[in-house]
Parts: sequence; structure tokens; C-alpha cells
Amino acid sequence: MSERAVTSGSRAFDLDAFAVSDRFRLFNFTRRDDHLVYLWVLRAMDRLRAVHQLQAHPDDVARVLAELGEAHGDAPSADENLRSRLDALAEDGVVHRLEDASRAGSLVRYRNRQSVYQFSELGYQAFAAVEEVLAARLRDANLSRLVFSDILEDLKALAAANRSGHGEQVWRRLSRLDTVMEDMARRSARFHLTLGEITRSTDASPETFLRYKNTLLSHMTDFMAELDRYLPRLDKAVRDVERTGVETLLSRAAVADERLFMDRGERLEDWRRRWAVLRAWFAADGAESSRAAELRAATRTGVSGVIALLRQIAEAQRGGVNRSTQLRHLAEWVFNVPDEGAAHALMTAAFNARTARHLGGAHDDADVISVRSTWWDAPGVEISVPLFRRGKAPTPGVPQPVRRRAGMRGELRRRQATGRAAERQAAEGLMEAGVHGRALDETQTRVVLRLLTRALEARTVVAGRLHDASGANEVMTVRLIPDPSGSTIRTPHGLLHLPGLRLDLRPAQHVPRDAPERGKDSGAAGAGVSRPGGAGGVTR
Repeated sequence: MSERAVTSGSRAFDLDAFAVSDRFRLFNFTRRDDHLVYLWVLRAMDRLRAVHQLQAHPDDVARVLAELGEAHGDAPSADENLRSRLDALAEDGVVHRLEDASRAGSLVRYRNRQSVYQFSELGYQAFAAVEEVLAARLRDANLSRLVFSDILEDLKALAAANRSGHGEQVWRRLSRLDTVMEDMARRSARFHLTLGEITRSTDASPETFLRYKNTLLSHMTDFMAELDRYLPRLDKAVRDVERTGVETLLSRAAVADERLFMDRGERLEDWRRRWAVLRAWFAADGAESSRAAELRAATRTGVSGVIALLRQIAEAQRGGVNRSTQLRHLAEWVFNVPDEGAAHALMTAAFNARTARHLGGAHDDADVISVRSTWWDAPGVEISVPLFRRGKAPTPGVPQPVRRRAGMRGELRRRQATGRAAERQAAEGLMEAGVHGRALDETQTRVVLRLLTRALEARTVVAGRLHDASGANEVMTVRLIPDPSGSTIRTPHGLLHLPGLRLDLRPAQHVPRDAPERGKDSGAAGAGVSRPGGAGGVTR
């Protein structure tokens, strides 16, 4: 997993199944029949917690419930089952149940259970999560475009603090950046989810969408413009912070961190994870784009979707037909059909709900598959396209005639004969005028390079020294002779230097036509390859 996939929520992936099921037990109060009563009981305990009364007696909870009932009409009244409900919350782990003997004023009261209840840490987070879901409103979703200037200022201050060695300032700026980034990620995710909800529910209430369309488009356009303006600056600011030393930065933040229940190593690892998330938002690495760039692309896609939806609604209102009216007309038609079979036929035609066609075939190796394997677990088989589309098994068809292509083969033979004749003529010209002191043409250069490659491949080392070697064709033989002064060949593409070697051309000896040719025709593979005592490159 890359660093861009590291988020604050991914830490939940490390929990095993037992821990996950144990924490899901904290939400059991939401699945009971009287879940609203449990919710108000927890709200009463939360109000006591807000005034620093951490341990609450059932009488205190009942008193707060009465106060809430005066302000809110739907709040339940305190009844005799309050203690049993608190005990049920204690069994689920939402609250802790403690015994407080100081409340016993007499022996009779001491013999009775004097229990007090206190929120557990995970229980309070579960209650806060439920309250956050209940308090969510559609109108609260937005993209904050004014936060980029604050992020840029904090990054510059963070680089200055790390450069000056101010550990507390480093921790303060990193904490603020982490909070801002978490809020921005939550806002962006919530806004796009809300946008999808608006788009999905537009058929039921298009007037709501038309009322806010201008504000919505203006909001997303302004956000993209601000993001385009600040994204290069934020990328540069992150790079500036990295140049001051990331490990030093994180070490100073871990030292200044005041979380008592974590040692320095755990705090350092936590700040390293948070910095990876912060960096992934604004710094792009090669082909991998930043999270901010992905947010910009998603917002641009959202703008396109809103515009397309606006056009669709305008056309539907202009024509008087939309999906709602179509469904109403279809329902009226189905209701007025004479029998149930006609209704099923009409709905099938309207929604294209035809009977599924099942295809099957035999596996190539039937012994590999157990006869006890179900259709779901057995591996699939390949189905031909004609069988899938038309329901007919494919046939090999009529055998096709063999295409000899005599004309193409004759043309290839003619080209090969022309090439051999040209190379033979070039080799004869080389035998007459040599290779040194003159400029070779393209064909002569190709012949020389081919024979030079064969000669270089045929060299051997005897007693630690390279002896001469040769490469031949049907016209001439090229020999590589060691020479301290070397030699140079002038080609159409430049000069071919042969340091420590000299070319010697001689007429070829008679070679039977059916004898195998020595070496392979590898073109100019010898030129430009560094070999011991071999040829160098071509200079222009």
C-alpha cells in the first residue's frame, strides 16, 4: 500500500475480528426496541459529564432527564427501569458501573446496591458518533476554499520553526495542520456524498435542485479556482519543509507531544503517519497525483454532472415529461390491463426484464474438477461468441483453399537477388580500390561492417594475446591485423575508428555453395561495441 492510502481510518484495519465485534457491541443500544430512551439516558449522562460530574447516580440521571423533558417535548420521563437500562449499557461496555459506599447513610442503604455510572472512553466515542449522524444536515455540506491560505501560512511557519530548532512551535504547527487537513478531508467527502444524494433524489424534488443550482455551481467553481491558485504554492511549501529535515521535524514534534499514555516511539510513528497523510495531499510524486489534485478532478466531474442534470431537468420541464410522469403513466397502464399476465408482460417490456439464458459447456480437463463441486465453486469454461449471441454451437465450416501467393514469393526472391548483386558489385569495387583513403558509399559500408562483425566474432585469445581474425564472403576476405597506429574508415555517417587494428582485403577462396556460412549476418553489431583491442565508435 502506498503512502497515499494511509488515512486516520485505516488504523481500524489492524483490529482482529474479536476486537471489531467487541466494539460493535457498543452500538447495541441503537438496536433495542426502546432505543430512543437509551439515547436520552446517554444524553443526560453527557450533560453531567459536561459539568465535570464524571460519575452519575441513577437519581442524578433522573434529575437531568426531567430537566431535558421541560426543554424538549420528546424526551422520556424517568421511570423505575432507569437502573436496569444503565445496567444494560454497562453490560455493552458503553458505561462503567462502580460501587460508591460513601452514599450509604445507613446500614439498610449500604446493604442496597449504591452504584454509580461513568462513561467509558470507547462508549463515549460510540455515543458521539451516533449523535453526529443524527445531527448531520444537508445544508451543512460545503467545500472550504478559504483554508488553503491558512495551510500555506502554517507550512511556511513550520519550515521556519524546524530551521530554528523551536520544538514546541513545530508541534503546534503540525497539530494545527493535522486538524485542518482532517476537517478538509471530512468536508470534501461529505460534500461529494451530499452532491450524489442531490443528484439521485432530483427526480422526486427538482424544485429543490433548481432553487440552489446557481449557488452550488458558483461554490464549486470558486473552490476549484482557489485550489488551482494555491496548489503549486502548497507543493513548494511541502518541499521546503522536507528540505529542513523530516526526521528532525518529527522527532521534535514527538518530544513536545504531551500524550502521556504513549511512549516516544509510538508518538514518533504516529507523527510520521500524519506527515505522510499531509504530504500526500499536496505533494505529487512522478506520475502519482496528489490528493488535492484528485479532489479538483472530482469537483470538476461534479460540476459537469450538475450541468448535465440541469440540462436534463430543463428539457423535461419544457416537454412536460420526466421520469416521475413516465412512471405514473406506466403504473396507470399496468392498473388498467385486463389480466395479470398482461400486466407482467407490460412490466417485462418496460424494464427489459427477460428470462436469463443459461449457457454451459464441458471443461477441457474434466478429471481436475470434483463431481461434488457446485456451479458456484467450479472454474468457468470458455463460451464461444456464436453460442452466446445466437444460441448455436460454432462449426469449423468449409475448408479454405491454400493460398500459395506465388507472386509475393517471386517479388521477395527478386529483391533478395537484387540485394545480393548490389553487395557483390560493392565487394568487387572494394577489392579494386580498397577501404582506406576514400569515402565508401552505403552499400560498401554495409558489406564492410558485416565482414568486420564476422571477423570480430571469430577472434580468439591465445596465450593472453589477440591474434588476427578474418571474415569472408563469396568475393573477398577481410582480415583484422594488429597495428599500433590503427586505421580509420570514412563512411557516409562519419568516421569509423579501429584503434590497434588494420583491415586487409584479399580475394576470397572458393567455398562450396552448400557449405554453411561462418557466423551470422548481424549487420553493424561490431561497430560501437567496446571489446578488448576491438573497434571503437563512429564520430561525426
